[in-house]
Amino acid sequence: MVIWMKTTLNIDDSVMTRLKKEAARRGCTMSELVESALRLLLEPRKAARPRAPLPSFKSGGALVEVADRDALYQAMEGR
Repeated sequence: MVIWMKTTLNIDDSVMTRLKKEAARRGCTMSELVESALRLLLEPRKAARPRAPLPSFKSGGALVEVADRDALYQAMEGR
């Protein structure tokens, strides 16, 4: 058995205009569109799945000390 509750909402005119257009575009009622949006908003969020670790590699160490501007320019420009 499905039970509907009728209610009154105060909705900004610009939002209502967009709601009417979107409901017409989708071929549904404004009530259906608001209800589906509320369901999406209120449903529990799924935990993010763990991501694979980033690959790592051995670079052999730094060629220059990055705090040494002259050495860094020399390495970049091949001076």
